[in-house]
Amino acid sequence: MSSMSSQHGSGSWTVKQNKAFEKALAVYDKDTCDRWSNVAKAVGGKTAEEVKRHYEILVQDVLYIESGRVPFPKYKTTTRGSHTTSQ
Repeated sequence: MSSMSSQHGSGSWTVKQNKAFEKALAVYDKDTCDRWSNVAKAVGGKTAEEVKRHYEILVQDVLYIESGRVPFPKYKTTTRGSHTTSQ
């Protein structure tokens, strides 16, 4: 772990922080003045730059998924009376 990273660094996000991040994005849209500062305050333990980078990574992940670069996982499906696995 580098000196720039810590438990609260950009590489380590708790479930609680991710939930707060998602909610803050819904509240503070792209037209909000000081969006990333507001999101960082809502998340707690992150800087404006860290939440902005987290958002950029999220957008990139969505683009990969939508472009088909990331395959959908194979989920087990169940129906009444039988158990099947989708392939």
